[in-house]
Amino acid sequence: MADLFPSSSKKKDNTYNAEDIEVLEGLEPVRRRPGMYIGGTDENALHHLVAEILDNSMDEAVAGYATFIEISLQPENRVMIRDNGRGIPVDKHPKFPNKSALEVILTTLHSGGKFSDKAYQTSGGLHGVGSSVVNALTEEFIVEVARDKQLYRQEYSRGAPQTKLKIMGAANWRGTRVTFKPDVDIFGSRIHFKPSTLFRMARSKAYLFRGVEIRWSCDESLIRGDDKTPTEAVLHFPGGLSDYLAGTLEGRDTLTPQMFAGIADLPDNQGKVEWAVAWPADGEGSIGSYCNTVPTPQGGTHESGMRSALLRGLRAYGELIGNRRAAAITGDEAFGDATVLLSLFIKNPQFQGQTKEKLATAEATRLVDQTVKDHLDHWLVADAAGSKALLDHMIFKAEERVRASQAKDLARKSATRKLRLPGKLADCSAGTTKDTEIFLVEGDSAGGSAKQARKRETQAILPLRGKILNVASATVDKLRANQELQDLTQALGCGIGSEFKIDKLRYDRVIIMTDADVDGAHIASLLMTFFYREMPGLIKHGKLFLALPPLYRITQGSHTHYARDDAHKDELMKTTFAGRGKVEISRFKGLGEMMPAQLRDTTMDPVKRSLLRVVIATNGNDSMEEIKETENLVESLMGRKAELRFQFIQENARFARDVDV
Repeated sequence: MADLFPSSSKKKDNTYNAEDIEVLEGLEPVRRRPGMYIGGTDENALHHLVAEILDNSMDEAVAGYATFIEISLQPENRVMIRDNGRGIPVDKHPKFPNKSALEVILTTLHSGGKFSDKAYQTSGGLHGVGSSVVNALTEEFIVEVARDKQLYRQEYSRGAPQTKLKIMGAANWRGTRVTFKPDVDIFGSRIHFKPSTLFRMARSKAYLFRGVEIRWSCDESLIRGDDKTPTEAVLHFPGGLSDYLAGTLEGRDTLTPQMFAGIADLPDNQGKVEWAVAWPADGEGSIGSYCNTVPTPQGGTHESGMRSALLRGLRAYGELIGNRRAAAITGDEAFGDATVLLSLFIKNPQFQGQTKEKLATAEATRLVDQTVKDHLDHWLVADAAGSKALLDHMIFKAEERVRASQAKDLARKSATRKLRLPGKLADCSAGTTKDTEIFLVEGDSAGGSAKQARKRETQAILPLRGKILNVASATVDKLRANQELQDLTQALGCGIGSEFKIDKLRYDRVIIMTDADVDGAHIASLLMTFFYREMPGLIKHGKLFLALPPLYRITQGSHTHYARDDAHKDELMKTTFAGRGKVEISRFKGLGEMMPAQLRDTTMDPVKRSLLRVVIATNGNDSMEEIKETENLVESLMGRKAELRFQFIQENARFARDVDV
């Protein structure tokens, strides 16, 4: 038989042999590599020790065996946690006849009563390592168990028993009490338990399970500086997460008068889910999720289910009330700005890692989505006004997101190559924006006259094809697909929505130049609506103007004058043309019918023309009321609801004079 290890391969300098292979037993792996079990040896890991023991007590409470939990922060960095549950078993373990079940749990990894549902239907402990890990990383660990009216006690240090399990005598209470002090060899002597951190942990546990009372205490000497943590408190919240959310949002306005909160059993008796959701008006949301009372700061599948439920519910409600724009909402709008509290209780959850920061149970997504969505549908229908306000906000955010994406895409393209300007734009030749202007004209015919009338160095012409899209009533998809608006945005170069930057504007003035008739006024209104909604900064910085082309040409002999409208014509007839002689009056059907010289002299020449600057009318203080009033006016006149326009006409028809029909 061949020698698997020939002598020729056995070099004298080979220092890696079988005796170099270590086999770590008991709790030694925990002490060698604590980061694998508690995420490190920093302050967060130190407080994770408390979470592991507290979770065990919470499991007793959730299972219905404990009604209160005590947590006390004591001098010399000690913590005591006690519950009135069943108490850790102290009888001999059948597999280890020389050890009690208590000692097996505290000295053996992967031991415990939570691998099946015999002792616990749901629990935060899963791997049987929590208590033993804490025991391994503490220089002092004292456990007391009160069972069957007897008190048992055992002491440990760095994972090893220092005493045998002793019967201390009669007990007038039941449950488990653990007192421990972290090992300075592992964590060092500089970091200590923070009262505020432990108090928040205790309070969150009380919110998560409304059936438990948590009694907090802290030695007065440990509260320093401006720390306002109470030395004693009884934490009990019958309202559960809704109480928690109400406290979190105290003093802040929300988009709906009532939060969306509830608790429900999961399908097929697989557990239960509790939630509380609100949408702060300031848009500063937050997410807190838990599984079996264990916090999951990195989220996971239960958060995915909640996100899906909110998104599907809001879209379905939009479809129900006939708002097709709701289809543009994504999870970023429905979930991203919300303040969400979510607590899931399920059997055998799967987490990523021992620190359990992210839930990985795939089925949790479907269970949460299905359960919460049904309740959300009823909640939305119950408050039509609040739900509509919420939906409108979501749609606005969705449209802002699309606009920002478009602006970024344009900026990205501009950064990689020269700006691709619309083919129909007749750009000016000036090298800077100073004193330059772009005329937005109605149609190719007017564009042709304007191009011949312009001053090429400083005046650019962009013809627009007919009436542009009404952005006040259009969906995001229509806005995105409209070529006229894309050309206009590209020509100006300053971006839209949240990506608008006035210093990127390619011209000093933007001038709307349309025919002096009803259609021209409508086109100008549509353009102003576009700028008000998508580029309000253009108006605020005084860059948007209306040209005043003439409607009439009045000639008497060798004298010619132009009239802007009927009132101006009548005024000229009474003054300039009041004498005897034949007067010829001709009406321009459009800018395209004007000779380039006429258009230049009447409308485009900076020396001779008149312009109207477009402003947002306020009393000068830009109050929220005035801004809202302007927004409501734009929505009434240009929005989707025809009944609002009809109402405006009825209320203001008596003021109309000389209507051009």
